[in-house]
Amino acid sequence: MTAQVHEFIPSHYASPNLWQQLGIAERGPKLYQALHHGFHYNVFEKLALSAQLDKKQLAQVCQLAPATLARRAKSGHFTQDESDRLYRFATVMVAANALFAQDSAATKRWLTEPVYGLGDKTPLDMLSTSAESQAVLDLIGRLSHGVFA
Repeated sequence: MTAQVHEFIPSHYASPNLWQQLGIAERGPKLYQALHHGFHYNVFEKLALSAQLDKKQLAQVCQLAPATLARRAKSGHFTQDESDRLYRFATVMVAANALFAQDSAATKRWLTEPVYGLGDKTPLDMLSTSAESQAVLDLIGRLSHGVFA
């Protein structure tokens, strides 16, 4: 089921225009190129706004130290690894928005409160590794299909 959920998340959960708002491709060669080059700093700002998180919260979720964030604001681009963390966050946010029918308040509440299916951790606390991020996406997939265990 994991492969099915992973395949299901990006295409079916495509948030109306979030990827367009961010100015990055949802998938494919253009996305890979953007990740390798590093996302532009405005992707971070747009993600914070879309997620209704302040920049400090998003930086913490994406493991960006304040000094690093200041350097990226000045240079205008994130590194490949930092961009990948921002992409992970965006992917989870898109999936959660779809789960809650684009209800941004419900999405934010779910992302920031402990979830039983994640061992009582918040989804935002589960984004520091790709394995944890995948666990969040898997849970979202199960919930969207009515599978609670």
